[in-house]
Amino acid sequence: MRILAYIVTMLAAAPVWAALPEAVLERMRAAQVVVLGEVHDNPAHHAAQAAAVEALQPAALVFEMLTAEQAAQVTPDNRADAAALAGALDWVDSGWPDFAMYHPVFTAAPGARVYGAAVPRDTARAAMQEGVAAHFGAGAGAFGLRDPLPQAQQEAREAMQMAAHCDALPEAMLPGMVALQRLRDAQLARTALRALDEAGAPVVVITGNGHARRDWGVPAVLETARPEVSVFALGQGEAGMTPEGSFDAVSFAAPAERPDPCEAFE
Repeated sequence: MRILAYIVTMLAAAPVWAALPEAVLERMRAAQVVVLGEVHDNPAHHAAQAAAVEALQPAALVFEMLTAEQAAQVTPDNRADAAALAGALDWVDSGWPDFAMYHPVFTAAPGARVYGAAVPRDTARAAMQEGVAAHFGAGAGAFGLRDPLPQAQQEAREAMQMAAHCDALPEAMLPGMVALQRLRDAQLARTALRALDEAGAPVVVITGNGHARRDWGVPAVLETARPEVSVFALGQGEAGMTPEGSFDAVSFAAPAERPDPCEAFE
């Protein structure tokens, strides 16, 4: 199937989702799994995700930001109360940006089942030591974790990890960082398929742009694991910054205000 790309300008102060062409919305509605990328600290990206979720009314939401245990804490009683839900999720200690940006995604489809696909820090450390395929367990081969990456892709991924960490990582760490990213892709894909089997379609996945990309993120893992499942992937960029990789559609918002991320490495 040929992938159509749409470039859409979104302004943070405007109704961001209304700017998407109807053809994009229709393709989302036709997909069983919709992967909505983001730059984690951009409020306009979360507003766009919430608008998409409201339009789609998915049967399930899968969050990169939540573990399965956290997802189980989302209840009809706390879902509409941002403070109560943030407390139940222990969000303040999670390391993710302000929960106020994410809460509208939870309330946009109040009937959607919530799933968590996060790989906890201690699990990530164990996986780095044991190997991600062994840690993933049954199905590691089906989700591509037993196959080495093509050399060019491995090198490109390692270069992206180095750049994302401001060229401050020891080179010996890079293969492990790439393997951990692959584990996260596989965990997101496996959770999306579980949600699809249990709750039905559509399933919306909320995640960063790196996991949303079609060429080697969650959509590519889903294609490997269950090629009959239809997937739509949205990347979200900022003015002057196009998300790397391929997507079915790409939208843009104003850049978020943020300090220099490399200051922490100095």
